Amino acid sequence: MLFYIARPKTPITTTEHIEEIDTANEHTDSITFKLQPFDPNEADYKTMVEMGIDREVAVNLIRWREAGKVFRIKEDVALCYAMTDSIYFAIEPYINIGSKYRFKDKTYSNEYKRDTTNKRYTLSPFRIDTATTQYLRTIGFSSRQASLIVRYREMINGYRNFDEFAECYAVDSIMAARLKPYIIFPAQDTIQTSNVANELDHINVNIADSATLVKLRGIGAKSAQAIIEYRKLLGGYYNIEQIKELSVVTDENFCIFSQQIYCDSAEIEKIYINFARPKELEVHPYLSNRMLRRIINHRELKGGWSTIEEMIDSKIFNTEEAARIAPYLDFGTPGVETQQPTE
Repeated sequence: MLFYIARPKTPITTTEHIEEIDTANEHTDSITFKLQPFDPNEADYKTMVEMGIDREVAVNLIRWREAGKVFRIKEDVALCYAMTDSIYFAIEPYINIGSKYRFKDKTYSNEYKRDTTNKRYTLSPFRIDTATTQYLRTIGFSSRQASLIVRYREMINGYRNFDEFAECYAVDSIMAARLKPYIIFPAQDTIQTSNVANELDHINVNIADSATLVKLRGIGAKSAQAIIEYRKLLGGYYNIEQIKELSVVTDENFCIFSQQIYCDSAEIEKIYINFARPKELEVHPYLSNRMLRRIINHRELKGGWSTIEEMIDSKIFNTEEAARIAPYLDFGTPGVETQQPTE
């Protein structure tokens, strides 16, 4: 006996009837996936699911379109929420961006053009596991390519070797060969130095003196002094991004020297928040006068705290403020090492 399933006259290209389609499919035999050319700007939900695209990905592609997103190049599809590298690699050869959607030569967005300003910089060893999109743009990648490289890194839980980096669909063979001598992978104990001379090892910015800092490309005497002074006020850096809070440090220079430094959070000087004197608290850059007053008043009336969450509940900090100051707080007693919970 033959069964005839009527197709809707109008393909479902919005999220309005997707739930109805999925409910109907629960009572049918397994779908045989069939890859075929499709335009992500026009393909309907059923077509994408029948191709083997995960339902969540198909829904998100349609939602992006409903929100006004236009897929200009294939890599735009890779950025869709819930898209995995395995799905993208399977469908990439079948993505066909229509002529009315793709960029023309005369209107090609600067977002997709490579940043040629890297000609001003001399390549030096850098850690691919911490490289930011901003840094990747300074060494020659376009904004879109830099975003894809970072996103792909997150999807595979980090680049472990050069082959994994070169496999990223945003890295062409020419760029891969150019960067190979300079990329440092997490498993490496030392900086790659082939074809690179007179480069410093990564330095711990929490213990480096000004003489060491000024040896780094991108840091002058004024910046080095400011970095050290701010380090003293903070009690140490727990993230090198904190250095960007200094007005003397430009985004351009940070991109250059951030690949040459790291910070060891074990070097941070903690504040015993339940016992610290007002003078000790008021110098910290992350504690405002409002926070200081609330801390002192609450301690006098109700005592101290055991966790940062209790300070949020006490309206001392909001969530964002708490995340910023938490690495500097110790809720124990001065001179008594806080015991760690046992498994």
